[in-house]
Amino acid sequence: MIVPLEHILLLAFILFLMGAVCALARRNLVMILLGLEVMLNAAGIAFVGASLRWMEMDGQAFVLFIMGVAAAEIAVGLALLVYCWRRSGSLDVNVFSRLKG
Repeated sequence: MIVPLEHILLLAFILFLMGAVCALARRNLVMILLGLEVMLNAAGIAFVGASLRWMEMDGQAFVLFIMGVAAAEIAVGLALLVYCWRRSGSLDVNVFSRLKG
């Protein structure tokens, strides 16, 4: 492996941190979904890096499942965005506080 595992894990950590900050700091539903997507991609990078380091295909196979979960998350998230936009005309998370139980 040409790139050391530490560099790959550092990249994955930085991406995960950026996604977490985006998901937690923003009040827009689109940005929250984007942050979750970046976090899933960071986990995929970490799995592929570890898979290449130890010459096991389990990590790369797991990334396929992560990609499937990410696609399902985007589909449900976009349906939620369309519903929220039609209901209130806004994508601000604070508008939806009345949905609490």
